[in-house]
Amino acid sequence: MNDFFQLLRRNRNYRFTWSGQVVSEVGDNFNNIAVFSLALANTGSGLVVALILIARAIPAVAAGPIAGVLLDRWDRRRIMIASDLTRAVVALLFIFAIPPGRTWLLYALSGALMFASPFFTSGRASILPAIATRDDLHTANSLTQLTQWSTTTIGAFLGGFSVSAFGYKIAFVFNAISFLFSAWCIWHLRVEKGFKAERRGLAEDKVVRPWHEYAEGLRYMRSSPLILAIGLVAVGWATGGGAAQILFSLFGEQVFHRGAAGIGIIWGCAGLGLVAGAVFAHRLGRKLSFNGYKRTISICYVIHGGAYILFSQSPTFALALVFIALSRAAVAVSSVLNFSQLLRHVSDEFRGRVFSTVETWTWLTMMLSMGIAGLATVHVSPRLIGAWSGVLSSTTAVFWAWANLAGRLPEPELAGVDPDEVEVHGDPTV
Repeated sequence: MNDFFQLLRRNRNYRFTWSGQVVSEVGDNFNNIAVFSLALANTGSGLVVALILIARAIPAVAAGPIAGVLLDRWDRRRIMIASDLTRAVVALLFIFAIPPGRTWLLYALSGALMFASPFFTSGRASILPAIATRDDLHTANSLTQLTQWSTTTIGAFLGGFSVSAFGYKIAFVFNAISFLFSAWCIWHLRVEKGFKAERRGLAEDKVVRPWHEYAEGLRYMRSSPLILAIGLVAVGWATGGGAAQILFSLFGEQVFHRGAAGIGIIWGCAGLGLVAGAVFAHRLGRKLSFNGYKRTISICYVIHGGAYILFSQSPTFALALVFIALSRAAVAVSSVLNFSQLLRHVSDEFRGRVFSTVETWTWLTMMLSMGIAGLATVHVSPRLIGAWSGVLSSTTAVFWAWANLAGRLPEPELAGVDPDEVEVHGDPTV
């Protein structure tokens, strides 16, 4: 943990990025709990929860290629600020969806919110090597993901109890304010080279050709088996992970009959598992060889899938919380280690497209998984859906292990930042 404190103390740019992340992601989880609880309260239908999640996934999938191309062509910092300001407006509009009979607004606003998100999330991943030295990159990545999951825990617990005690409006207002704070933090970032990707042969006057440039990014991923495999690992997780997004709400409301607070507690314990996994991955990542890293990914997905099956079959609420925390801890270890590899090996000129592509593939698979799970809730129990979700996610371990044993995952050349590349503090009055 001392590494994290040292990074925050000495790195001004990362400190601003981290501060904005903390507040905005707590706000995101207030929104999640409020929207899912509101949908179930007004309709009582698990299918509606699935449709809201699909309404989020479709725009995220559509926005991914556009976000990747723009992030690799224009100033990433400005794009992130525009994303935050747009999401602040949309988040506030959720207030109009509170009365019964306006479920259509939950679909529309959820879609708008998620369309703007990849421009920020992929942008944040893309600028990380610009604001951290090579030596700090693993620590910065670990802390970024640890923070993401810590805020899931805090936001889920606080969001669930806040909605129960004070209603939905407070949650939506706080979410809007959190995006404004994030935009203010990103506006303060300064580096000497700026936040535009260094791209060979791309002049300012060249016409933007989104599909051509996005396809160029896909060819780049295909040329590196490890980078492609990491993207496919995300797809493997999402085959069961999409259904999990629905099941958390159903297990809280319908299986264990705990209401909005129950949903919040399940999300919160999942977040605790992610936090524990991220801390462990940070320590582990400094010691692992490249071959050790690849073996660890297979182990993580065996644990993740098995624990999720046990969660779905748990006879008590307390036991379910233990297994969901263990499942998410395994996911966290895999995620931190994989993203550290991407940050080390993806060239700056392709970074926006690679991260947005991984996000797009994940959302597309989750959308299919959510749709199937949502339809299945009409005919079968959440417990059976949960068991199959765990089985699907754990198959990732089989394919990754096969590729590794077959020698298909060689280590690419390093393509991160220069060791002496440091942040610029800029005007202290800014």
